Amino acid sequence: MSSKVEQLRAQLNERILVLDGGMGTMIQSYRLNEADFRGERFADWPCDLKGNNDLLVLSKPEVIAAIHNAYFEAGADIIETNTFNSTTIAMADYQMESLSAEINFAAAKLARACADEWTARTPEKPRYVAGVLGPTNRTASISPDVNDPAFRNITFDQLVAAYRESTKALVEGGADLILIETVFDTLNAKAAVFAVKTEFEALGVELPIMISGTITDASGRTLSGQTSEAFYNSLRHAEALTFGLNCALGPDELRQYVQELSRIAECYVTAHPNAGLPNAFGEYDLDADTMAKQIREWAEAGFLNIVGGCCGTTPQHIAAMSRAVEGLAPRKLPEIPVACRLSGLEPLNIGEDSLFVNVGERTNVTGSAKFKRLIKEEKYSEALDVARQQVENGAQIIDINMDEGMLDAEAAMVRFLNLIAGEPDIARVPIMIDSSKWDVIEKGLKCIQGKGIVNSISMKEGVDAFIHHAKLLRRYGAAVVVMAFDEQGQADTRARKIEICRRAYKILTEEVGFPAEDIIFDPNIFAVATGIEEHNNYAQDFIGACEDIKRELPHALISGGVSNVSFSFRGNDPVREAIHAVFLYYAIRNGMDMGIVNAGQLAIYDDLPTELRDAVEDVILNRRDDGTERLLELAEKYRGSKTDDTANTQQAEWRSWEVNKRLEYSLVKGITEFIEQDTEEARQQATRPIEVIEGPLMDGMNVVGDLFGEGKMFLPQVVKSARVMKQAVAYLEPFIEASKEQGKTNGKMVIATVKGDVHDIGKNIVGVVLQCNNYEIVDLGVMVPAEKILRTAKEVNADLIGLSGLITPSLDEMVNVAKEMERQGFTIPLLIGGATTSKAHTAVENRAELQRPDGVCGRTHRAPLVWWRRCFPTLSAMISLLVPARSTKPCVFSTDERNHAHHRSRWKRRVITTSLLTGRLTRRRWRTVSVCRKSKPASKRCVITSTGRRSL
Repeated sequence: MSSKVEQLRAQLNERILVLDGGMGTMIQSYRLNEADFRGERFADWPCDLKGNNDLLVLSKPEVIAAIHNAYFEAGADIIETNTFNSTTIAMADYQMESLSAEINFAAAKLARACADEWTARTPEKPRYVAGVLGPTNRTASISPDVNDPAFRNITFDQLVAAYRESTKALVEGGADLILIETVFDTLNAKAAVFAVKTEFEALGVELPIMISGTITDASGRTLSGQTSEAFYNSLRHAEALTFGLNCALGPDELRQYVQELSRIAECYVTAHPNAGLPNAFGEYDLDADTMAKQIREWAEAGFLNIVGGCCGTTPQHIAAMSRAVEGLAPRKLPEIPVACRLSGLEPLNIGEDSLFVNVGERTNVTGSAKFKRLIKEEKYSEALDVARQQVENGAQIIDINMDEGMLDAEAAMVRFLNLIAGEPDIARVPIMIDSSKWDVIEKGLKCIQGKGIVNSISMKEGVDAFIHHAKLLRRYGAAVVVMAFDEQGQADTRARKIEICRRAYKILTEEVGFPAEDIIFDPNIFAVATGIEEHNNYAQDFIGACEDIKRELPHALISGGVSNVSFSFRGNDPVREAIHAVFLYYAIRNGMDMGIVNAGQLAIYDDLPTELRDAVEDVILNRRDDGTERLLELAEKYRGSKTDDTANTQQAEWRSWEVNKRLEYSLVKGITEFIEQDTEEARQQATRPIEVIEGPLMDGMNVVGDLFGEGKMFLPQVVKSARVMKQAVAYLEPFIEASKEQGKTNGKMVIATVKGDVHDIGKNIVGVVLQCNNYEIVDLGVMVPAEKILRTAKEVNADLIGLSGLITPSLDEMVNVAKEMERQGFTIPLLIGGATTSKAHTAVENRAELQRPDGVCGRTHRAPLVWWRRCFPTLSAMISLLVPARSTKPCVFSTDERNHAHHRSRWKRRVITTSLLTGRLTRRRWRTVSVCRKSKPASKRCVITSTGRRSL
């Protein structure tokens, strides 16, 4: 690391640095004409040049130098080169592709001279030059032709070539940093990162990289559809010095997204917003002092390391910002939990406390005859439906494989991935590019803007090829599946599996610099019950290897193709599904993190016939010498059982049960066929329609929760259960509405599933139950940012706010909402519930954010904070929260506060105690209890159901 870079890092740790402001805004203030842009050199250029601002470094360098100097005088520490549109791609608009390198070099040299002059004047405040790589005027992720969504007018390779040329010139011109800015398509930015890293390697230099994206509208997404966290995950591999946001929005609108980045980014955070939003005439009205006041609040909140301005900002804005942040502490780099951070349009973070991840297997031409036929016949629209069904059925990643002898795998992979990019309901999940051909893998990586997974690489071709591929994958920004396969062949014993994985891990982490959390080992799932004695321990060897990997190779994940284990029973789906259920039950308990499965066909462990489950366990665990023979004999009994008379008999049996048990069965099995009929029967028997929800429907969901928590049921099955529940609730809603007391309301509640979470079944039930009891519910839906929740609460004058969430990241977003409530002075109750919440987390994390010292009298104001154990609160709790005088019971808030204090006290004692233990003892201690997200759960299969926290 150069002394200048070390100096910059030291500055970033000491104070908030200031970036310059708008270049285009200042150029416009000079009112230059066509002749000014042309100068003498370009007087006869064949097309108009006015508007080619970057050309001014050649035709009017004194104007650009004056702007740089004005920003330095205003207090800027860093100026940006005037090269936003200087790539060959953007310069093509003016027929100036050949001048790209010259313009970049001249711009960097000009900025360098200005910076050096100001540094010489005040050596105690060194100035820096950021060489700018703009987004170009093309999008690699979006088709410009609405009639051909697979078409692209730019390729990854073309972008890389353009960015390499610009990078080389910027470095040679004297840039201190490379700033990839105003990113609206993450695939363009990934190409820029690839180019910059490649050019650095060629030049033998290593400059810091800055990345800044742009949130295009109130949806909180980039133009290509990513959330800010997904955008960050996609580009973490750049190991940027800074990561931030600029352009598109003013400080008011951009604040929440900068706040999110400040929470999740391991690096320094930058922000250079516009001077508000443009008015009807395209002008920016936000004055310098008002903008500086808003920026100061950001700094005081701890969001910033570098701040500047974009469109509409001037040296006056930068001077005001510089004064506003002077003396304020910079944001401290947070300790971010280690996790494999993937993304599609939305993030998927897989850490130690994550649930098992389902990778959809049906978009694989080698595993699905239907998908293979559709691709070969070029019926891509129907092929997309296969992918969509996998996601709808609970696949959190989709595996895509085009390796078929009579298929152009490269072309098919590119076309299918380009089509997926235009389908948000599919593209929201990460992609696993699955191929045995390196060229196909690379083609696929050049099509996905998110952070995906490559399946797979191995050492079978030797260490040199393994390292070469791993380095390229790191540069593309992908996680990787590593097969337990070396020069001697595939590992088929437990000892060989860990031996190869251990060796690969050492090479990847120590020689390649690959993050351990992005390494996903596949220790080889082989078929059992083949009749060959040497195969009898295959499943047990895999399960044991999972334990070994988790013990010896920190942060590495484990995956596998689950259907391989049952290959001996092709054509016998009931037995295959039983084998998968039993295998997963034991593999997950030993550390398996993800598996390639058919998300729509997973059996429930507890629902397997006892004789079949026992026979399968004998085979999976290799408990009996005659296990294979016994399972083969039993398999004939179940062959075709899903469609024969046995199935009809089973249906007739459960349909004869009393209605409450039928409802429970439908929920657990995900059966919608009879749900409305049975719900109506239950309603007829109930005093009030709400009793059907509070009784048999919730009882059924509690069973689902228990099975899920015990690892006997997986997310795709829970998704099916949730659909059944939704249908039943929807059927009851008109009856519930009719039974409400008219003209009376007991209170108004804003309810939402927090940002980053799409699960809403619990929230919907809360809304129905409370509406039935004459509470007015304002349901904001799913993926709702804190800013919208609190703005709505103010607009409707809400009495309470309710937050729901199923996944672990929802915890952080709930803390963020609590923090924002505190900042904005809310005093109404906050109610928290959902899958990952707990009483302890509510007490330790959320309570800390809902207390603010009163500067006048030293008291602490606290908004009531309540955690719901079940998915709906008791009415007595609601009454005591809203109207304490009406309640005959002790105030629920005071009771909860005492509980919160108890949990906070316990947490503090645990932190002190565990700090005295050794690393190994600490891990053991964490496994004894599971009170909040900071503690390591008893098992990585820790979940919350509607009845509370459950651990496997």
